[in-house]
Amino acid sequence: MKIAFIGDIVGRPAREIIRDNLLSFRDEYSIDYVVANYENASHGFGLTQKNMEELLSSGIDMMSGGNHSFDKKDIFPLFEKYPLIRPINYPKSAPGRGIYTTTINNHKVAIINLMGYHFMGAVVDNPFNIINDEVAKLQKNGVKHIIIDIHAETTAEKRTLLYMLKDKVSAIMGTHTHVGTDDLEIVDGCCYVTDVGLTGCIDNVLGMSIDVPIAKMTTGVGKHFDVPNECKSILQMIIFELDDNGRAISSMKLKIFDDGKTILTNGLNFNSRKKEYN
Repeated sequence: MKIAFIGDIVGRPAREIIRDNLLSFRDEYSIDYVVANYENASHGFGLTQKNMEELLSSGIDMMSGGNHSFDKKDIFPLFEKYPLIRPINYPKSAPGRGIYTTTINNHKVAIINLMGYHFMGAVVDNPFNIINDEVAKLQKNGVKHIIIDIHAETTAEKRTLLYMLKDKVSAIMGTHTHVGTDDLEIVDGCCYVTDVGLTGCIDNVLGMSIDVPIAKMTTGVGKHFDVPNECKSILQMIIFELDDNGRAISSMKLKIFDDGKTILTNGLNFNSRKKEYN
């Protein structure tokens, strides 16, 4: 099966480039299922029902969140009706769920949203202990295809998760920093990237208008961040293929710009036991 993962969707420019391109790229690359991170999709903070419906009709199958999952309060009832999840290590009393299971090409697939512990500004449980328990439960139930969206600030947390779970899960996709990293690889059958990178405006700061970040850095006074009405936009997407045992066998990163330019980069395939790259 081929899975596509889209990183942080930031505002209207991101929704538009997804709407204009995703369905055709699904056909071109024979993608079976698309996962995306929604937490910045509505005006840069959270997700509204209207924008959720727009994204689901544009070719996305399900969505995960992060530290801005609850910024738009109308998302609360949507968790029960739509394929949406929030970080699994939020307190159990928080709205929503942290894991979503579905069937793709006759295989049961689990998608888990996990949030990092450091510098995230949210009250969450230790992500490493939580994810160990959840993966063990899935394996006990015979689930071999497991995909994790690790929404975290620090690269060390994401790399630690890779080497902790590489033999147990199919893919670990990093989100949150909005800055794509050039380290897409398959390690012992687990597809990994530290950060997919934002989808949205790229000629500013983290997909937001530049005035407020500059003012905050130079004066110490912050204001509300806004997504610009006009900008140069990009759609960043990881595409990986899983075999019947849930192991990743190929990966690529696709960058689509609003001027029609596309860049395709293949990920490395690394067997750490033999210390060989393919």
